[in-house]
Amino acid sequence: MGPDVPLLNDYKQEFFLKRFPQTVLGGPRFKLGYCAPPYIYVNQIILFLTPWVWGGVGTLLFQLGVVKDYCTAVISGGLMFVTALALQVTNLYAKQKTVTVERMQIQNPLADEDEFEFSSCVGSETVKFIIPGKKYIINTVFHSLLAGVLCGLGTWYLLPNRITLLYGNIGGTVVVFVFGWVTICIGEYSLIINTATETATFQALDTYEITALMRPFYIFVFIAVDLAHRLLVMFLISAGTAIASYFIPSTLGVILFMTGFGFILSLNLSEIGLAFKHTMISHLASSKPKNVHRGLRIQFGWREFLFYLTVLTFALMEASLLHRFAGSSAFSQASPQAIASYILILLLIIMWILREIQRVYLFGVFRNPFYPKDVRTVTVFMEKQRRLMKVWQNTENALLDIVIVSIAQMLVFNPELWWNRSLDTGLRLLLVGLIRDRLLQFVSKLHFALAILLTSWTEKKQRRKSTATLITLNVVFFPVLLALIAISALLSSPLLPLFTLPVFLVGFPRPVRSWPGPVGAAACVCPDTVYYQQLVPSLAVALQTALATGSLGLSLPGSHYLCRFQDRLMWILVLEKGFTYCGLNIKGLELQETSCHAAEAHRVDEIFETAFEHQEHTKILSPNPHFGHILTPCTVVPVRLYSDARNVLSGIIDSHDHLKHLKDDFIKVLVWMLVQYCYKKSKTWESPGSADKNKQRSFPENQHSSAVERSRALREEDNFSVDTVEDWTDDSDIFDSEPSDRTKDRKEPGQLGPTPKVYLSIPGSVETQSQDFPQEMSPEDKIYRAVVLGLPAVGKGKQPEVLPQIEFSCSYSELLSIPEEWRTAPVPHSKVSEMRQRFPEEWYHFVLSQLDFFHLKEKPSNLLADLMEDKALKDLYIHGVLSCCFGLFGLDNTVPAPSHVFRAYTGGIPWSVGLDWLMDKPELFQLALKAFRYTFKLMVDKASLGPVENFEELVNYLEEYDSAWYIGLVSDLEWQQAVLQEKPYLFSLGHDPSMGIYTGRVLTLQELLVQVGKLNAEAVRGQWANLSWELLYATNDDEERYSIQAHPVLLRNLTVQAADPPLGYPVYSSELLQLPLL
Repeated sequence: MGPDVPLLNDYKQEFFLKRFPQTVLGGPRFKLGYCAPPYIYVNQIILFLTPWVWGGVGTLLFQLGVVKDYCTAVISGGLMFVTALALQVTNLYAKQKTVTVERMQIQNPLADEDEFEFSSCVGSETVKFIIPGKKYIINTVFHSLLAGVLCGLGTWYLLPNRITLLYGNIGGTVVVFVFGWVTICIGEYSLIINTATETATFQALDTYEITALMRPFYIFVFIAVDLAHRLLVMFLISAGTAIASYFIPSTLGVILFMTGFGFILSLNLSEIGLAFKHTMISHLASSKPKNVHRGLRIQFGWREFLFYLTVLTFALMEASLLHRFAGSSAFSQASPQAIASYILILLLIIMWILREIQRVYLFGVFRNPFYPKDVRTVTVFMEKQRRLMKVWQNTENALLDIVIVSIAQMLVFNPELWWNRSLDTGLRLLLVGLIRDRLLQFVSKLHFALAILLTSWTEKKQRRKSTATLITLNVVFFPVLLALIAISALLSSPLLPLFTLPVFLVGFPRPVRSWPGPVGAAACVCPDTVYYQQLVPSLAVALQTALATGSLGLSLPGSHYLCRFQDRLMWILVLEKGFTYCGLNIKGLELQETSCHAAEAHRVDEIFETAFEHQEHTKILSPNPHFGHILTPCTVVPVRLYSDARNVLSGIIDSHDHLKHLKDDFIKVLVWMLVQYCYKKSKTWESPGSADKNKQRSFPENQHSSAVERSRALREEDNFSVDTVEDWTDDSDIFDSEPSDRTKDRKEPGQLGPTPKVYLSIPGSVETQSQDFPQEMSPEDKIYRAVVLGLPAVGKGKQPEVLPQIEFSCSYSELLSIPEEWRTAPVPHSKVSEMRQRFPEEWYHFVLSQLDFFHLKEKPSNLLADLMEDKALKDLYIHGVLSCCFGLFGLDNTVPAPSHVFRAYTGGIPWSVGLDWLMDKPELFQLALKAFRYTFKLMVDKASLGPVENFEELVNYLEEYDSAWYIGLVSDLEWQQAVLQEKPYLFSLGHDPSMGIYTGRVLTLQELLVQVGKLNAEAVRGQWANLSWELLYATNDDEERYSIQAHPVLLRNLTVQAADPPLGYPVYSSELLQLPLL
């Protein structure tokens, strides 16, 4: 990184220099980037000063004593309204004129995208450029009316006589008058002429033209401050007092009313209402509800109703007693108020102790001596603490406010002070709560600012040429920096570090999520998304327990947490928090780590390892070595998820001793798989007689066609036939066993769908049939269509081969007979005889002996023995196994090479006659591919765990593979489905071409501990505010820009990823998760 990384590239710098003056002035474009006639700038200046002219007319009339002040406002406002409406009508006329008479213009392709050609001072192009107009007619009228009101109120507010009475000197009057009218001109221009791009942009599109109302709104707010004491406040106070006194005449009633509503609004009313509705429906239907409350949805029955009613009763009693005792002016150390205050202080201390001892660091600074050193005992520790904390869920803030008020009451005995005289208990609690909230924000923002300031020098990669100057300015103007932080905290707006440099601005107030739109509606979905989809339900349950016990510290709406397990990073945002529930949004970050992502993830791992895995080497109450970091470790939670293990298979896949047994093992596995396939088919038949009918039925379509299509596509890539002239070169050799690099690179793995091709002849070959071949062809036609190099010609009218009728010695053999279409492989008879010698007859008999045929109503006692003695049935399996071996390995008996094993595993075997036949039988190809993958996994297990001792152990291996494993490729759709279905184990084979090694990947589903840390919420809000400013205002989307580079302390790259799309790019984002905390 360093000083070479630009904040803005050259193009964006020019763009920013054009946009920023436009934003400051409210919309005038005085820097266009190309030469424009002078009248373009003159017209904009005249329109900019028009409100001042009409305001000057009204002001002059008032100063001359012709009209009163309110008449002045009406005159100026009316003139401005007419002018604004006339300007909008002019724009509409210019648009219609352009549509009616269209000028043919020759566009310069090298010109800037916003370049215009102007013909005259008031031409249609000039009008449309200066006054773009409104999208909707209603906005045309409404914005014009609002412009008149703004000009009228501004004229009245800036009357020189009123300003002189306020400041008492001419100099102050002139300054306020001039800058006040400049401000109004800016607001008016943005409202009716051309709206400038605001730095407070939330989204790229302004559908309803709300941006034009922002500046007038701010001006109205300042004007309303002067009007409030005359009109607004008096009306609201008088009306509110009358209504309250009429409906609630007693003070106690008001207190009870507010207390009850405060408790009710703290509940999750939507979830309670939905649960209550389903409960009532189930009771009315006199049946138990099915799948009504799934996952973590809140249940609502009599137990919950009685609990809420009890809490509400105690709350109302406490409020009435507090009102009763607080109303007395006498206060002493022995008064009931003092006793209650002492009890509340004691409860607060106990609650703090119980909360802090569950975290790895006390207050984020010192190591907790009570936290277990062995992280495996954390779950037991959390269960003990849960029993202690169950009564005091989510009452920290309220209890803290009450304690502060009580302490202040005990310290301030003088009843004449404003605290006792002017404020009642309710106002004191509100004031203390507001101060507490803003003080916590101030501390978090100060921590964030100091982290940026210090790391800009201590982190070598963050140093820039301007770093020393910026640090010096921040130190010299440190009181100004504190003032900015205080203003940001008071407004509850993010502290915006410009380009994440130590240049701080007060950002615009934003909601808790910082982004508009529904929760979890957008994410950059990719194959890694399924891993987060699988773990989120279990993680939500674990977080529910951690939040209820207080292990995650003080969680408030807007709190951020980061979870880490192996290569997975989960970003958690607390959206809402109530008395008995908490709403979360969980995001998953990318698994493919870039250099920046890896640098920050490594620092996260280092922080968690220091906190949870190296505790035996630390002292009691030792300080947190990463105290200044925005991430503070909290605890670990048990989550059911996949652990990911990757191993190098060198010494296994390239071992001759292992590979020479591969074919024999494949035959055994394929025999077992064919028998199991036919046995499962037989369960649909009731008797041998019905088998004849069912044999005529067509077999079901392949349910896993994705692997067949992939294999067909890979085979089309890697075969030695040439489809197009472009693929044929002088260096090509159609007899190569490996495909050329050019052919490999021709198609991406993701482009697996069949595409129409123009089949041309190979230069120098002889065509034996027309290129206009039919759509449906026999397998022989497909084999010999493209290349004729000494292969026998096949006539188009050849009839399909008629298979001889097979006579079984056992009538029940029909139940295990393989389909007829699987017996048509073009295999020489010599290979059939050779397969009879290699066929594992003992294994075949053992597999048959494992069948029970429980589904048959009547069966002979010697059924299995008759099946084993049936030679015709055995010949069928010999031919079926030989057909699959012919398709995958060919006719030679050589030991397969590692590259061939890998290609066979992935389904990308080079073209051959046997493979082409096998590919036309999708179901058989799937069985063969599955058997080969099982065989490869068996080879790995034998190399790792030792040889298989007997047939029973081999069957146990295969049954475990079939029930508890998914063995395939990471890119398979079935792999993602297996993850979501929570298969216990998954295995895949990979290849790293750069290093030339083969790797095995094993996913194991188990309950493991996930590390959880709390992030500085203000650091996240500040970086997200800068991200919005950079992308939506400065359009700084450079992937190598400074503000997206790795920052190990601020976690800048991870924070950018966690933002909602299109600004961020999380691969997963959950919907709103409602966690009940009871």
